[in-house]
Amino acid sequence: MTDKIVVFSACGSDEEARKLARHLVETRVAACVNVIPGAYSVFHWEGKLEEASEWMLIIKTTRARLEALKSELRKMHSYAVPEVVAVPIVDGSEDYLEWLDREVL
Repeated sequence: MTDKIVVFSACGSDEEARKLARHLVETRVAACVNVIPGAYSVFHWEGKLEEASEWMLIIKTTRARLEALKSELRKMHSYAVPEVVAVPIVDGSEDYLEWLDREVL
């Protein structure tokens, strides 16, 4: 098991997804953020069944930077309750994991 994680977060627009991705990398709380368009979500919100088109962020970082990443997302995200779901990176290529370490401060 490594100390690296992948964090998922969804956004309501391409513009917001790109802005958040750039900010997270610029502030060094993430080494890389992939923006995946075309997500379709179904969920309950404020007592109603909702459906939405979303852009998924796939964020690579370390466990040590998770709290800072959550803080940055809360500050900038348009959602009242932004999705922040972290999963461990069990293993990966040594070169990539070392690069990730160098990029996240």
